[in-house]
Amino acid sequence: MKYKAFVGIGSNLGVPTENCEEAICLLNTSPKIEIVDRSNLYESEPVGKIPQNWFVNTTVAIKTSLDPESLLEELFKIENSLGRKRKEKWGPRIIDLDILVYENYVINSATLTLPHPEMTKRRFVLLPLSEFAGDYEHPIENKTISELLKELPENPQVRKISSTG
Repeated sequence: MKYKAFVGIGSNLGVPTENCEEAICLLNTSPKIEIVDRSNLYESEPVGKIPQNWFVNTTVAIKTSLDPESLLEELFKIENSLGRKRKEKWGPRIIDLDILVYENYVINSATLTLPHPEMTKRRFVLLPLSEFAGDYEHPIENKTISELLKELPENPQVRKISSTG
């Protein structure tokens, strides 16, 4: 059986747009992952106390036969292949891949929390996600992605920088 999940993608080192596109290609070439939809690319103001470049963010919807933990392992492999080094939380990164939701699963394990615990607070996640999943209802908040997005302040800024056509 194939499951549907949403994955957030971000980068602010090197050439961020290329890093995001390469991550999407690697996701799509994985034999157990199929991208079924994706958002435009967005430029977003960094969050946290570390001065750093703005991020490029996007989101994808996938079908997969991987369970959530195995999907997380696959995302780590892709991050590592693109040169990701885990140094500090919310610091600069060449690539960041996050499982945002996996169907309507609610998981709180040592290695994985679903839905992603920060997604409802992040315009750079909800805005791109709203392009193809605006009516998806968050399993804990019981609000749609579009409703959650409307509740967020305009800052930190998020701006569309490309269309996927």
